[in-house]
Amino acid sequence: MNKVIDFIHVNRDRYVDELKQYLAIPSVSALPGHAADVRRCAEWTRDEMSRIGLQNARLEETPGHPVVYAEWLGAPDAPTILFYGHYDVQPVDPLNLWTSPPFEATVRDGEIYARGAADDKGQVFMHFKAVEAHMKQNGRLPVNMKFLIEGEEEVGSANLDNFIRAHKDLLKADVVVISDSPMFDRGIPSICYGLRGLAYFQIDLRGSKSDLHSGSFGGAVANPAMVLAQILAQAKDKGGRIKIPNFYDDVVELRPEEREEFAKLPFNEKKYRQDLGAPKLFGESGYTTLERVWARPTFEVNGLLSGFTGEGAKTVLPAVAMAKVSMRLVPNQDPQKIGDLFEAWVQKVTPKTVELKITRMHGGKPWMTAFDNPYVQAAGRAIESGFGKRPVFNREGGSIPVVSTFQEELGLPCVLFGVGLPDENAHAPDEKLDLGNFHGGVVSAAFLYDEIGRAAEITRTKRNHEGTKGTKDNTKL
Repeated sequence: MNKVIDFIHVNRDRYVDELKQYLAIPSVSALPGHAADVRRCAEWTRDEMSRIGLQNARLEETPGHPVVYAEWLGAPDAPTILFYGHYDVQPVDPLNLWTSPPFEATVRDGEIYARGAADDKGQVFMHFKAVEAHMKQNGRLPVNMKFLIEGEEEVGSANLDNFIRAHKDLLKADVVVISDSPMFDRGIPSICYGLRGLAYFQIDLRGSKSDLHSGSFGGAVANPAMVLAQILAQAKDKGGRIKIPNFYDDVVELRPEEREEFAKLPFNEKKYRQDLGAPKLFGESGYTTLERVWARPTFEVNGLLSGFTGEGAKTVLPAVAMAKVSMRLVPNQDPQKIGDLFEAWVQKVTPKTVELKITRMHGGKPWMTAFDNPYVQAAGRAIESGFGKRPVFNREGGSIPVVSTFQEELGLPCVLFGVGLPDENAHAPDEKLDLGNFHGGVVSAAFLYDEIGRAAEITRTKRNHEGTKGTKDNTKL
C-alpha cells in the first residue's frame, strides 16, 4: 500500500484541479432547463471512470436521467464492492447568498466551495482517485468493483429502484459502499450505521375560484391560508410530539446502551446552537438533541405559499394556499403506512369550506445496521488509516432511500463511508468540502478496498460455518 498512498500524496493538487472541472458542470436534476447539463455530467463521469482504468464504462438510460455504470472484475478470487453515488446536485437558489459563483469552484481557507462539493461529487470523486492510485501503481485493484452513479438522487431517485430490480445480475456484489454522508464533526471521523427515512407531501387548499377583496368578501368565505395554518398547527403538540394517530406505533425505541454511547460523544450543544444561529433549540421532549436528530421521527413544514408576498400591502383574500411537508422516519416505520396515516389525518381535520388536494412527492425507508458487523469494522480501520484517528459510530438524520433498496432487492450489506462535515451547507448557499477531509478520504478509500477483502473472507467463512445461504444486513442494535 505504501506506493499507492505515496502516489495519492504526490497528486493532491492535481486532484483539486480535476475536481473543479467536475463541479463546474451545473447538473441540477430538479430543473428541466439543466437537462443537457445533467447529461453532460453523466458523460464526464463515464469518461473519467474509463480514464482511471475501469472497464465497460457506459450510460444506462432510464425514463429520467441516465445511470452511469463501470466495473473492474480482474480479481476473480476477491470480493466485489458495489459503489453507489450520485452526480446530480441541488438547485442553487438563493443565488445572491453565494460568496462565489456556485459552479466556479473556489478554494478559501482550505475548503472548496461549489454546489455538489460535499453532496455528492466530491465524495464520489475521492473514490475515483483511490481507484486511479491502485491502478497506476499496481495495475489492478485488491477487490472487484462496480460503480453505479445516478443522476436523480436529489429528486427522489424515481427510476433507480426499477433499474436495480431489472439489473440484479449486473449488480451482484458482496457489499455496497456509499460516500454521501458527513463525519460526526471536524477532526472526528465517524462511521454511520443508521439513516432516517422520509415521507414527503404537498398540501393544496382552494377556497374560491380567484383571489378576493378582503374587505368586500372577508367573513363570507374561508381563507385557505388561515385554514392551512390551523391544519399544520394541529400536527404537533407543544412538546414537539406528533399528534397524527398511530404515528409512533412502529418506532424502534433507543436502547439504554445506545443512549449511553450517544452521551459519550463530544457534542457541544451550546456551540451547535450558536453555529445554527438559533435563539434556542427545540424538539421532542424527553430526548437529547442527538437522539432527536438521529433516532426520533419528525414532522416539518418545508415550504409555504399563499396570498400577496410582495413589498407593501394588498388587502387580498387568497384563493389558494400550499404547503410542502416532510416526515423523517426511523426504524421500523414504513413510508407507505405513514403516508396513509397522514392523508387520513389531513382529510379528517380539513374543513369542508376548502377544497383539498394531497400529493405524495417521494419517500424512502429508514435503515440501520449493527456497527460491529465486519464490513463496518473494515471501514472503521480504513478511516483510522486515512485520518490517523479511530472513528466514532453514529447515526445520521438524513435519508438515502437506496440503502434499503440494496438491502431488500440485492440482499447486500451497506457501509456508509462519508467524509463531509455537518456545517458544509449541503442543499444551501456556499456549499463546501474540507480539502483535508477530501484527501484523507482518498487515502481511506484506498485502504478500504484492501480491508473489505479481508472482511469478506471473514464473512464467507462465517456463512459456510453456519450453513446459511446469502446475507441480509437487517441486524438491529
